[in-house]
Amino acid sequence: MITQCPIQPNKNFTYRFNVIGQEGTLWWHAHVGFLRATVHGALIIRPRSGPGSYPFPKPDKEIPIVIGEWWDMEIVQVERRAASRIFDDWPRSPTINGKLGDLSNCSGFIEDNYVLNVEHGKTYLLRIVNAALHEQYNFKIAGHEFTVVAIDANYVKPYTTDTIVIASGETVDALLVAGAPPGRYYMIAQAMQSPEPFLQIPVLMSRGVVSYYPSKGSTDDTPIMAPEMPDQHDATTSFYFRGNLTSLLPQSVPANVDEQLFIAIDVGDICSHDGSHDNCMVTRLNNISFHLPTTTSLLQAHYNNNMSTSAISMLKEFPRCPPSSEFGYSPTSVGTAVRTVRYNTTVEIVFQNPYSSGMFSASNPMHLHGHDLFILGQGLGKFDPVKDVQAYNLVDPPVRNTALAPIYGWTAIRFVASNPGVWFLHCHMEKHVSSGMALALVVEDGPTPETTLPPPPADYRSCDGGQNNRALADE
Repeated sequence: MITQCPIQPNKNFTYRFNVIGQEGTLWWHAHVGFLRATVHGALIIRPRSGPGSYPFPKPDKEIPIVIGEWWDMEIVQVERRAASRIFDDWPRSPTINGKLGDLSNCSGFIEDNYVLNVEHGKTYLLRIVNAALHEQYNFKIAGHEFTVVAIDANYVKPYTTDTIVIASGETVDALLVAGAPPGRYYMIAQAMQSPEPFLQIPVLMSRGVVSYYPSKGSTDDTPIMAPEMPDQHDATTSFYFRGNLTSLLPQSVPANVDEQLFIAIDVGDICSHDGSHDNCMVTRLNNISFHLPTTTSLLQAHYNNNMSTSAISMLKEFPRCPPSSEFGYSPTSVGTAVRTVRYNTTVEIVFQNPYSSGMFSASNPMHLHGHDLFILGQGLGKFDPVKDVQAYNLVDPPVRNTALAPIYGWTAIRFVASNPGVWFLHCHMEKHVSSGMALALVVEDGPTPETTLPPPPADYRSCDGGQNNRALADE
């Protein structure tokens, strides 16, 4: 529980927020366990002055594309097994806009494809969301290229590619020109996975169809052209896709850093090895496996100036760096890891994955609530604080709310902590965050009423079920 306690069955809660200064594709989802597998949707913010003010050619039509997953067991059961450190459950198939596609026969017959009807010569703005629980996806349409124009609701310099790579939690806006010979073309979402010796699963792939209309001579029996997909183990496509993205306009990246964190991402062991535990593996950041508080939300404790072990029993201060420079050589602790920073602090974080082959490593999409991030750089291997810092992009770095730490590599971000409150920083792969790959960032109040955490709304409830109205503000 970070900002509130879960909405109980047969109850409701209204979220009120503004979108001042934002344009583009975001998304909403449940944040209780694995429930976001089916509780999610796109959130599209259009320019106030209309689509004619886009910083790219006005599209003829806008199309949301949501990549999801179909599970053949109850999501709650998947979550329970993950809580028991059983991590061998995977979705039966990806979905594109809720459609399984013709590669799946989950119901005993060939499923319908999602069909995008296009008219030759028209331009379509695809608003792509990866709502999958775990996987990073390669997205292609046979015979076509994309022009990427935005990521995570931030504009980028137009980048032309035939493959879009999108991690869990990310969004990509891309222009698609229907300029191929009229016909039918497969649209494919293919999941990536770490190479052997890591656990291998069947290739997860869903197919939609781009169909031209009116198309002389094209019928439902017309062969569908398929794209050549990258190998599912190929991480270089993702690495270079991200490396080619830059902000549309120059950015005011703070030159001076107030708070510097080096966060090691890996797995740990919480067993006593006395035979009492069968499943011991957890994920961790700087050797701490995150544990959610069970009785009081962190935001409630922070607002009441009670961020202590009396309110949050397993509270731990999150360290600036891991206890050892070598992965896997320090014991794992479990706790509610919190890092507190002053208002308007410039924070820089380097996320480091294990960098040696044979070590447990994956590409981890690290997502921070409440802030946008300057993505300064990425690299393979071990981060070099001298050489790699010199290569930072401080002019036009892409701005995102999720930073992918590549397999066997690192990524560096910088942001200004200008949003008072308590904000979750976590991997967007659900099995990782549920097993501890997270921390909470507390941003203290600023000097003015406008930079101070406001009182809770009248219908905000405490975790014990009581009403947290203005009385809470007076405590």
